[in-house]
Amino acid sequence: MKILHTADWHLGDRLGRIDRTDDLRRAVERVAAYCKSEAVDVLLVAGDLFSELARPDGLRETIRHWQSVFQEFLETGGTVITLTGNHDNENFCQTLVSAMTLASPTVGKPGETVPPGRLYLAAEPTFIRLEDRMGGFPVQFVLMPYPTPHRFFKGEGGLKYGSPDEKNKLLVNAWADALRDIRDHPKYDKAAPAVLGAHVHLHGSNVGPSLFRITEEEDVVVQGSELPDQFDYVALGHIHKPQWLGATHCRYSGSIERMDLGEQGDQKGVVIVEIGETGRNGEPTVLPLPSTPIYDVVVLEPSEDIPRLRKEFPNAKDDLANLHIRYTAGKDQLEEVLRELDGIFPRWYARDWKETGALGPTLVTEGTAGKGFDETVREYLGQELIQHDPAERDAILKLADGLLKQME
Repeated sequence: MKILHTADWHLGDRLGRIDRTDDLRRAVERVAAYCKSEAVDVLLVAGDLFSELARPDGLRETIRHWQSVFQEFLETGGTVITLTGNHDNENFCQTLVSAMTLASPTVGKPGETVPPGRLYLAAEPTFIRLEDRMGGFPVQFVLMPYPTPHRFFKGEGGLKYGSPDEKNKLLVNAWADALRDIRDHPKYDKAAPAVLGAHVHLHGSNVGPSLFRITEEEDVVVQGSELPDQFDYVALGHIHKPQWLGATHCRYSGSIERMDLGEQGDQKGVVIVEIGETGRNGEPTVLPLPSTPIYDVVVLEPSEDIPRLRKEFPNAKDDLANLHIRYTAGKDQLEEVLRELDGIFPRWYARDWKETGALGPTLVTEGTAGKGFDETVREYLGQELIQHDPAERDAILKLADGLLKQME
């Protein structure tokens, strides 16, 4: 059984003002192409399929894109196995699970052999079997979503905790208990091939510059040193930096795209592993995924830096950029500087600017001296909205005028 391991798709995500839908859909299409070229049997997505920023209509379109991209894979007997991550909306995913259960009411009992050619989504600790299409032998899949109270605490008593730290300790224990309960289930065969899919932070992992939209204090970190001995392959999600832990068959595949500036140096990819009747066949291999370049751009002298940037980045129209601009009043025209940078990096996702003080401390300070609150607010908004659509800018300024009049 050939398995393609991937994770952290974050479909429907945004970075600042940039909608990442097209970038992420291209990455999904590359994953689908690998499923075909590598004759994959199982696509295992280890959590965070969707972005918490995705709108309901965007989620609907995402599902439609999935259907078109993976239709051939499913029709020819391929299976998609997924689980929920910390960025997946619990209510939405549980609704999907309920709908799929209605479609196949006999599927869902622990240890049951499920039919191929369909998608399975685990919104709670799950144990299923899937038969190899050629050999006919079963492979056990243990699916562990990101540990949250609703997914892992049993009964109302488990929802009572006095602090975030206490909650995390309870979740660490609940995660370990749920995994142990599955491995102790009467239908679980510890001698048979087994794959763990989990969206979780394991001790010892390298998170890179930072975690993705979650603080270290909020995150749940579990022990995992025993996992390589318990499973033939451990497919991990949550940490976006690709890596293996303790053994080469215990891996974070990483995200399928560079999601923020902290991932600018990451080489994205997917992992292929083959499971035979007696266990893993050989070592996992990594297949690369092209990903969008992302930069932190600093402009200190617009007259010198902009021509240089134009030469250095002649084809940056699809790249992502965070712009930091310094300019001198009386020497540089801010509106022109912004316009030229917009021509080089049309997909800038954030930017800030500051007047260097050649003619005073800053443009804002000098310009607002002796001015009233209303005038200061209007000038500030005028500067911030320079590059916006004129109609949109006028509408915002009109709204601000109304609010200022109410304050009066």
